[in-house]
Amino acid sequence: MLNLVSIDKRFGNLPALSAITIEFGRNETVGLIGPNGSGKTTLVNVATAIYGPDSGKILFKGADITNLGAHRIFRLGIARTFQNLRHFPRMTALANVEAAQYGIPGNSLLHLLLGNRRTARSLRENAEWALEQVGLQDVRDRLANALPLPQLRRLEIARILARDPELVFLDEPAGGMTPAESEDMARLIVERVTPNRTCIVIEHKIELIVQVCSRVCVLDAGLLIADGNPRQVLALPAVAEAYLGREAAVA
Repeated sequence: MLNLVSIDKRFGNLPALSAITIEFGRNETVGLIGPNGSGKTTLVNVATAIYGPDSGKILFKGADITNLGAHRIFRLGIARTFQNLRHFPRMTALANVEAAQYGIPGNSLLHLLLGNRRTARSLRENAEWALEQVGLQDVRDRLANALPLPQLRRLEIARILARDPELVFLDEPAGGMTPAESEDMARLIVERVTPNRTCIVIEHKIELIVQVCSRVCVLDAGLLIADGNPRQVLALPAVAEAYLGREAAVA
């Protein structure tokens, strides 16, 4: 589905990614983990054209998308969330999900400005469906800035579902959550996001990675140091040293 081939990325003299080659298969759920500064979010930013790679290639379903802009990447069926929530705080939850659908082929703000009622109705119905999928139908008319963090994280998932992408990057979907809230988020990802999609999850909470992902890739200092079954990878001494540090490995 997505191939990253010999990706290098530098910021000044600092190598952020070095010769990264990873293949993410169709309908595969992969965890991307590593210590702070290991290059996880940089890798996602390169894959989604927020940054361009200094060298290497990015292939999506066999097509070279290395030099495409972010807006064209997303139109191909790739979507993502961000570590820092990106929503419209003074818009309702429903309006936030409606807005996420602009740019999908066949939908545009121009249609609404020209009074295309069919398009507007379709966007709203799809947004209502997405909110129901994540359990936010009861707060659809509340402003986003009035929602607590767990609901804002779910709102991000609803915006993803409304776009119905083939490939999703989730960047710390349980960031700032309690263990119980993280458990709920893991269940939501498994039940609503991963079916029939390729999903790459960037997360520091190892319990969520083990619960959600069938494979894990570990980055350290911009290098890919391990790739395989989560429990086997987490048991590797190099991974324990680089990522877990003093934390206990998952039993």
